[in-house]
This record gives sequence, structure tokens and C-alpha cells, in this order.
Amino acid sequence: MHRSANDSKLIMNVNRRSQISEGYRNIRTNIQFSEWNHRLHVIAVVSTQAGEGKTTTIGNLAVAYAHEGKNVLLIDADLRHPSIQSLFKVSNRTGLSKLLANQCSHEEAVQLSGIENLSLVTAGPIPPNPTELLSSGKLQELIEGWKESYDVILLDTSPIMAVADGLIVSSISDGVILVVKSGKVKREYIRKTKERLEHAKAQIIGVVLNHKKISKSEARHYNYYGYRD
Repeated sequence: MHRSANDSKLIMNVNRRSQISEGYRNIRTNIQFSEWNHRLHVIAVVSTQAGEGKTTTIGNLAVAYAHEGKNVLLIDADLRHPSIQSLFKVSNRTGLSKLLANQCSHEEAVQLSGIENLSLVTAGPIPPNPTELLSSGKLQELIEGWKESYDVILLDTSPIMAVADGLIVSSISDGVILVVKSGKVKREYIRKTKERLEHAKAQIIGVVLNHKKISKSEARHYNYYGYRD
């Protein structure tokens, strides 16, 4: 069977027995253990800059939660360079930008992903004023309403060092996961990202290190534990 590049990025839906899929299940489990003092209902996944794999990470994390039986809503809040629609091969004709601008209804904005228990809100057409739309208070209002229907709400965002959008989204989330591509980002930039998130009163609950080469002993460890979902 022919698989596209995006099929390989959504590994949780292609090969649930792979080491990478096990890694996403571990992220899901670690988030659940982080909930000992308060529920993490709304989670944002951010990066310092573009190309670090945050969209691939959040897409697979959403599938991991859906496989567990959770009712999941994945929202593309990156209104400048949206990509959830490409990852899941769905339409981006309507979505969050139109919803925030009161140009469509909830029913029109939320669509099926093709994966059981997982719904999507794509970014929609790129607006001329992304920051203003995200900071209007409408997004928080929408999320409060969606909390009644979904067990987990995941938000993809713009890179933190690029624009203010990611900070706005992070500030209305219960927890933030920072995705870092190994060997790509300078430590200074990571430190500044952390400081900006803290200044926005966003709670960082963990860091995902992407593209790290694992040793043979680490690979054997993954193979030993095998497929558990």
C-alpha cells in the first residue's frame, strides 16, 4: 500500500507497535501523571521556532488520547502557517479563523478526523489579523464551551519566538508542552522561550526532545516493553 509523507508523520495511526508510537503513549501517560494537583483539560503544544515538529507531535498525541477512548478535540490555532489540515487530509475552507470572526457556526468549524473519538478544528483561511483574533477573548469563550463535550482539548500554536500568538494561546491553556528539535535550536532561544511562557503565566508541564538519536541499549529497552495500547 502506498503511503504519503503525511501518513508517516501520523505514525500513531499507521503503526501503533512502533517505538515512536510508544514514545507518544509515554507522553500521554506522563501528562496524566502531571494531573495530581489539577486537571489538564486544555493543553497547548509549542515550539521555539518553526520546523521543530510540534504539529506532528500534537497530531500523534491527539491520536494516542483517542486510542485510549478519550473524546478529543484538536484545534489548529496557528493562524499564520496552518498544517493540521495537511496532516489529517481534511478541508481548511472553514475553521478557527472564521469562527473567531463570527463567519461560521460551531457545527461548520468542527469536523471529523477519520479517526474514532478525534474531532478537528482546522485554522481556516489565513486572516489579516491573527493576533487580534486570538486575543479577543472569543477563543477562551469557545474553549470553555467545548470543555463540556470533550475530555481533552489540544491546541497547536505559532512558534513562541516568532510572534505573540503562541503566548496568547498558551496563557489560556491548563498546561504547555514545549517541543525542541535536537541540535536545531540554541539553548539561549530555548531559555528565552521558557521566560516568555512564564511571563505569560503559562504552565510548562514538559519538554519533548525531537530527532534525538537513541543508542542500541535504549532501542532494546523499547523493544522489551513492546506494544501496550
